Amino acid sequence: MRAIRRFTVRTVLPEQLAALDELAQNLRWSWHAPTRELFESIDPDLWSDVRGDPVALLAALGADRLAALAADEAFTGRVRAASDDLHHYLRDPQWYQNQATGGGGLPQAIAYFSPEFGITSVLPQYSGGLGILAGDHLKSASDMGVPIVGVGLLYGAGYFRQSLTRDAWQVETYPLLDPDGLPLAVLREEDGTPAVVSLALPGGRTLHAHIWVAAVGRVPLLLLDSNVPENDDAARKVTDRLYGGGGEHRLQQELLLGVGGVRALRAWSRLTGAPEPEVYHTNEGHAGFLGVERIRELVGSGLSVGEAHEAVRAATVFTTHTPVPAGIDRFPKELVSAYFGGDNTMAGVPVETVLALGAEDYDGGDPTVFNMAVMGLRLGGRANGVSLLHGQVSREMFEGLWPGFDSREVPITSVTNGVHSPTWVAPRLAAVEAERLGLDELTAQEASAGWLDPGKVSDAELWALRGEMRGELVAEARRRVRKSWRERGASPAELGWVDDVLSPDVLTIGFARRVPTYKRLTLMLRDTERLKALLLHPERPVQLIVAGKSHPADDSGKRLIQQLVRFADDPEVRHRIVFLPNYDIGMAQSLYPGCDVWLNNPLRPLEASGTSGMKSALNGGLNLSIEDGWWAEWYDGENGWGIPTADGVEDADRRDDLEAAALYDLVESQVAPAFYGRSADGVPGRWLEMVRHTLATLGPKVQATRMVSEYVHGLYAPAAQAGRQLAADGYAAAKDLAGWKGHVRGSWPQVRVDHVESAGIGEAVRVGDRLTVRAYVSLGPLSPDDVDVQVVHGRVTEADVIDEFTAEPLALVESYEAGRHAFAGDVGLDTSGPFGYTVRIVPRHGHLASVAELGLVANA
Repeated sequence: MRAIRRFTVRTVLPEQLAALDELAQNLRWSWHAPTRELFESIDPDLWSDVRGDPVALLAALGADRLAALAADEAFTGRVRAASDDLHHYLRDPQWYQNQATGGGGLPQAIAYFSPEFGITSVLPQYSGGLGILAGDHLKSASDMGVPIVGVGLLYGAGYFRQSLTRDAWQVETYPLLDPDGLPLAVLREEDGTPAVVSLALPGGRTLHAHIWVAAVGRVPLLLLDSNVPENDDAARKVTDRLYGGGGEHRLQQELLLGVGGVRALRAWSRLTGAPEPEVYHTNEGHAGFLGVERIRELVGSGLSVGEAHEAVRAATVFTTHTPVPAGIDRFPKELVSAYFGGDNTMAGVPVETVLALGAEDYDGGDPTVFNMAVMGLRLGGRANGVSLLHGQVSREMFEGLWPGFDSREVPITSVTNGVHSPTWVAPRLAAVEAERLGLDELTAQEASAGWLDPGKVSDAELWALRGEMRGELVAEARRRVRKSWRERGASPAELGWVDDVLSPDVLTIGFARRVPTYKRLTLMLRDTERLKALLLHPERPVQLIVAGKSHPADDSGKRLIQQLVRFADDPEVRHRIVFLPNYDIGMAQSLYPGCDVWLNNPLRPLEASGTSGMKSALNGGLNLSIEDGWWAEWYDGENGWGIPTADGVEDADRRDDLEAAALYDLVESQVAPAFYGRSADGVPGRWLEMVRHTLATLGPKVQATRMVSEYVHGLYAPAAQAGRQLAADGYAAAKDLAGWKGHVRGSWPQVRVDHVESAGIGEAVRVGDRLTVRAYVSLGPLSPDDVDVQVVHGRVTEADVIDEFTAEPLALVESYEAGRHAFAGDVGLDTSGPFGYTVRIVPRHGHLASVAELGLVANA
C-alpha cells in the first residue's frame, strides 16, 4: 500500500552526542574532510549506504549504537573537538574582516540570488555549471568571512535523476525530497509558526512560500518552498522541480525568486537581527524581479519610481552567464502584464514601468517580448561576464542597449569564474599538499609553487599518487557501469565483461557536462574509425569516461547521448569508453582526480566560462580544450593543449570535421606520447613537468577565493559605496540623479558638435608632436558641467575606423549665447602609424557608474 503522506522522524541524540546534529546540519561538512571522517567512523558501511549524508546516517542509527557511542569517551572527545572547531570557524575573523578593518567601505551584508545552488549532492538543487558556481561562491565566501546571504528556491524534486533505456535513450525520474530529511531548518516566527512570504497572482490568487535555511558554513542560504498548506494545488507546484514546466510556470518561479526572495530577506533580518543587505547580486537574469520589489519598497517610503530606480540600481550587481541570445529567458509582454498589471499592479509601480525594464526597444529587438537579461542590465549598476572572452562577447551581444558607443565601452566587465578547492581537490592530494608543502585546504592557493620543487614531492611519488587516483576512478566507473546496465535491463550473467572495463594504467580522458548542442558531446565521434584507433592503440591506448545530462525537453541533446552510448556499447571498444549516467557532484568528485586529461570542445565562443577543467587542474589533470571561456585566458602552452578552431568556416559540419581532426591529431601526436614517454624508472618526466606547472601556476588562478575577492573589491564595495551615497540624507542624491537624468534626456536632442578645428602639427607629423583640438558645441538648456566634451583618438583602420582609442576630456574655454560653447585641449602623439581622431559629447555626473550609462552620445 502507498502512504498518503511521507515525513522524516529525526533521531533524538544523547546529550554527549548532541553536537553531531549541529555538525550534520551545517554544510561545512561537505568540504571539511575531518568532519566527514568523524561521521564515517561511526559506521563506514552505513556511511557508504547513505552516500555520505550525515543527516541520513544519524537517522539510521539505532538506540543501542547511539548509547555505545555516547559511552565511548574517545569518540565523544572527537565530537567536542569537531564542534569547537566549527564554532571557531563560524566566529573567528577571516579575510573579509581583515579587509574591512582597512577602511575599504565594504558592505555589511550582500544578498546573492541564484535559481540553483550546487552545494552537495545531498541537497540536489542544481542542474549544472550555474548552480555549481553559485555553490562554490557561497562556500568560498564562508571560508573568507564574506557576509553573503544566499537566496534561491527549494525544488521538491530537484532537477532529475537520469537513467538510460536498453536503447540508450535518456529517462528522467523525479524522486520527491523531504525537507525534514535534509540539512535544512524552516525559518519560524517568534510564536513558532513558519515565516511566510506571499505574492499576488492573477485571478485573485495568492502564492505563499515558507523559507528553509541551509547553513553553508558561515553563510545562510534561504530557499523558498511553495509546497505549503496555504496554497492551492497549482501554487504548490510552483517549486516542484528545477527548470520544469512551461513559460508561465517559469515566470512564477522567477517572481517567487526575485520578489519573494527580497521579502524572505526582510523576514530573515527581522527574525534574526541580521543586517539588511547593502548589495544585491543577481546571478543570471532569473532573479531580476528582485529590483522591481526593491523599487516598490522605496516608492512606498516616499520616493518616485525614477528616484527609487536610481537607488536600487546603484547597489545592484548583475552577472550574465549567457553567450547567446537563445539562452536568455524571454516572456511574452502580455504574460508579464498579467502579473504586474490590473489588480496585480504593485502599489506605486505602474505596469508600464515594469515592461520598460525588459523591453527589447533597440535595433534588432523583438517588441513583443520581455527580456530578463535586459532587465538585469537596466537594474544593475554594475554588470559582468564570467571570463575575459565572455565579457567581450557580452558587450557585443548587448551593445544595442547603449547605441552610439563602441562595444568596448559597453559597461559590462568580467570576473573569471573560479572553483572551491576544498570541495574538489581529492583528499589524498590535499593531504600531500598539507604534509609536504605546508598547505591547508583553505590556503592551498597561496603557495602552490612548492609543486615545482621535486625535493618536496618526487616524480615517483607524484606519479604513484596520480596512479592511485586513476585506479580509484576505474573502480568507481566499473561500479557505475554495472549499475547502469542493470537499470537498462541486463542480467548479472550478461555483465562479466564489466570487470575489465577501463584500466588503471591507461591514459584516461574525461568529458562531463550538461549536453546542449554547442558543447558538442559527440565531436569525438566525427570519425569513429580514427577514434577506435586511438582507443585500441597497441602501445599508447586511450580510454574515455563520459557523463552528462540533457534537459528533459531537449530531444536533440538526448539523441547526442544516445549516439555516444550506442558507440560505447560496442563490444569492440566498451572496455575503453564508458558513459556514466546521472552526473552529479558525487560523481564529479571521483572523476576530476582520476582523469589525466580533461576534454572540452565547445563551439567557440559559446562557452561563457566552464569550470570543470579548473577542478581537474587542481587535481593535477591537464586540459585539452578549445580556447574558449576561461581556457582562452589561461592556456599557456605548458598546462595542457589548445584545440585549434576553424573560425570563419560557415559550414557547421565542415567546421566540426576540421576541429575533430585537430583533436585526434593532438591526442595521437602529443598527448599520448607525453603520457607514455617513460624514463628508465617508468615515470613520464615531460608529463609530470606539465602537471607540476599546472598545479603551481594555474592552481592559484582558478580558485574561487580569487574570484570572490575580485567581486568584493571590484563590484561589491563600489556598489555598496554608491548605494550609501544615493541613500544618504533621505535619498537626496538619488532624487538629484533622477531629476538630472530626466533633464538630460529631455534636452539631448539639442546637443550637437557644431564644428571642430585642429592646429599644432605640420605636413610631416612626428612622434612627440602635439595636436591641439578646439570644438564648438551646442548644449541647449544643459550647462557645460552636465557633459564631457571628449576628443577620441587612436590608431585607425584603412576604413578610417578608430580601432584602438583613448577618450580625453577637453576643457571649457569660452561660452557664447544660445547655449553654445568652445572646448579645447592637446593630444600627444606618442606612437607612429595611422592616426585619427573625432570629438563627442557625453553626459557627466558624479554618480554615473559609466560614461555610457544613459546610452546618450553626440558624435562629430
